[in-house]
Amino acid sequence: MAKIRRDEIVDAALELLDEQGLDALTTRRLAQRLGVESAALYWHYRDKSVLLAEMAAVALARHHTLDVPADIAQWDTWFADNARSFRRALLAHRDGARLHAGSTPDPDAVERIRPKIAYLVRAGLTEQEAGMALLAAGQFTIGCVLEQQAAHGGGGDESARSDEADGRQRTSGMAMAPIDPGLAFEFGLGLIVDGLRQRVGRA
Repeated sequence: MAKIRRDEIVDAALELLDEQGLDALTTRRLAQRLGVESAALYWHYRDKSVLLAEMAAVALARHHTLDVPADIAQWDTWFADNARSFRRALLAHRDGARLHAGSTPDPDAVERIRPKIAYLVRAGLTEQEAGMALLAAGQFTIGCVLEQQAAHGGGGDESARSDEADGRQRTSGMAMAPIDPGLAFEFGLGLIVDGLRQRVGRA
């Protein structure tokens, strides 16, 4: 049986994800891509869920790399930039939000979160507030990207989907202009940051 490294499997899996989407990502297709038997994959990953979790972790490690600054004067700017960095990481791969949603943070990811919580505590939030603020921003970001990728992914005809959506809006009497996903994300993120500023101000 051909030997294959763990990182080779993840790289090939992310390539396959970008080409065919999450629903088409099977261990059989991945093994074919790598030129090995499926058993070679299970030597490294006991099941597909473990592989998907590592794919999500690797994607974040590569694309979500914003450092925590020493100065807390612009903590709110950093908080917003951190959410934007997370969004870019999810958008870096097809179905990136679906890949990440529900995944369990690995030990490295947990260690990367600790300095962020400590930074927000220094800025004036409690430890619980800091953790919940990061969680709320993260879940909001995942939801925004899920909607964006569902609307523009899947390999269908985007113009046809838009026409169908317009038809549904006209039928229901809701003539709505298309909403730019980036603008919608920024609006919601601004609401979260404004709420955190009030908490820090009260503290």
